Amino acid sequence: MGLYKRGQAWWMSFTWNGKQYRRPTETTNRKLAEKIYGKVLTQIAEGKWFESVPGSDKTVRELLAHYIKVHTAKNKVPSSLVRDEGIAKRLNAAFGDVTLNKLRPRDISEFKIRRREEGAAANTVNNELVLLGHAFNLAMREWEWVDSNPVSRVSKEKVNNKVERWLTNEEEQSILALSPAWLREVVIFAINTGLRQGELMNLTWDRVDLFRKTLTILEQKNKGKDTLPLNELALDVLKARYKVRSIKSNRVFFNSEGERLDASNLRRSFYLVVEKAKVSKCRFHDLRHTFATRLVQAGVDLYKVQKLMRHKSPIMTQRYAHHYPESLRDGVETLDKNYHIFITEQRKGATAIAVTP
Repeated sequence: MGLYKRGQAWWMSFTWNGKQYRRPTETTNRKLAEKIYGKVLTQIAEGKWFESVPGSDKTVRELLAHYIKVHTAKNKVPSSLVRDEGIAKRLNAAFGDVTLNKLRPRDISEFKIRRREEGAAANTVNNELVLLGHAFNLAMREWEWVDSNPVSRVSKEKVNNKVERWLTNEEEQSILALSPAWLREVVIFAINTGLRQGELMNLTWDRVDLFRKTLTILEQKNKGKDTLPLNELALDVLKARYKVRSIKSNRVFFNSEGERLDASNLRRSFYLVVEKAKVSKCRFHDLRHTFATRLVQAGVDLYKVQKLMRHKSPIMTQRYAHHYPESLRDGVETLDKNYHIFITEQRKGATAIAVTP
């Protein structure tokens, strides 16, 4: 029993009705913490203290704000921070003012159904559930705000991870023909490097080595650092961009003001061209799928594709395997080779027996 520090804040530990309790004093001031602790002991002695229901004084809005502040902002890359803030905004619209102890699995399930009816993709809905669930886990295990996680009892949406959309050569040429010069360079570079949209927009010249024909990616989902080789088409784009470098920015791709390309403007411009080119159901992210699909169709080993795509797990790369069954042919042809060797050796043996005196 007594006061103890947890991080910078003071916590108190006491016993009531034979059960030990640990509660935050919600202050970093020791003297104030002692007063709060003393008040609780007095209430216990007078029979006026009662166990409060966990989560009754915190709302979902407070939970998500705390999660982004102490987890996302400190552990994730800037692009993930923007994504989590967007997800939190949608969750707050549905549950923001609900206290944590009153949020039920059925409420979350109804939210999931409603989001699908609004047209949200299964993967998008799952991302929302994952973030809310992770926030509840931290609130339960580390912050001691709640005793249970209602999200854990809600099933995720089924996601079809099979990659079906990539650009044919004809579709690519149609898009490039109708694109303004700046967008044409972006599309060519994306198709030939497999960079994600954010990685492309954040690319700076200090991460490019034209002599070694490589570029380095630092801000990734897994916070890794990878150096990737460049083909001639990607190099041609970089050489052209190098001639028009901005004096305001070190970015490879920038807008008319010399600043970072805006993601929404980039997508809007791309979709306008796609519509004019009459290419159906094509997203900017499909340029990355095109990069991987073409590698597999060319017979590139899936391990190399995984490294070039920077997939953390080979399972993600396996989604592309169905694009090129011919790449498996050399496996079965090995049986032919073994068979021919066996027949040849048999014939040699028969000849040797025939000429033996």
